[in-house]
Amino acid sequence: MAYVMIDGVKYEQELIDLARAHTTGVGESKISRDEAVDIIDSAQDGMGITDTERMTLYYIRNHFDFTDSAAQWFDNEIAKW
Repeated sequence: MAYVMIDGVKYEQELIDLARAHTTGVGESKISRDEAVDIIDSAQDGMGITDTERMTLYYIRNHFDFTDSAAQWFDNEIAKW
């Protein structure tokens, strides 16, 4: 598992890379609902959500643009933890 430090906080590199991949390229500026599901699924790859994964999901939510439906779904999912 690779990590990245941003402003002194440790985040999961894979999740941030996935969010970047979903928001770069032609016609890609916002994370769609399907892409939000992909990010959450990736975070749930182990026995549960770690504190680092949780912090990374919050970072993604606050630093990447989401479509309205993706934002609502993502917020509901992370609120469960």
